[in-house]
Amino acid sequence: MRASFDRRVRRIGLTRSQWLVLSQLHRHPGISQSELAEMLEVERATAGRMIDRMERRAWLVRRPDPDDRRVNRLYLTAAAERVQAEMGRIAEALLDDAMACLDEGEREALTGMMERVKAQLLDLGARRAAAPAAERPAAAP
Repeated sequence: MRASFDRRVRRIGLTRSQWLVLSQLHRHPGISQSELAEMLEVERATAGRMIDRMERRAWLVRRPDPDDRRVNRLYLTAAAERVQAEMGRIAEALLDDAMACLDEGEREALTGMMERVKAQLLDLGARRAAAPAAERPAAAP
């Protein structure tokens, strides 16, 4: 499904890394470059290069953090918000295509089950993060 989405957004001039950045900044306006790098699981320098390219395309702006002048906060521009909206339409069409074999009741049931699984995973992650280090399972070798 991701490969299909990649192909569809490529038609509007987006790479995977760009749509990931747009998505994160749309969900979390005002995050720092370091926070974005952490969310994308990339090095800060890699995130910096992506940000530079997107800034040249006028898709984002950097604004100084009012509490820490060493930090820049990242915001999407109106042009990027339009691209983000188009990405949403592409994702919705892809989801409709993927679920075309299901009737409305089946779609609702599947969506409900997936929302429950997501909530369970979020709960497990929160519990794991809250557990003292000694109680956490050891990482696999």
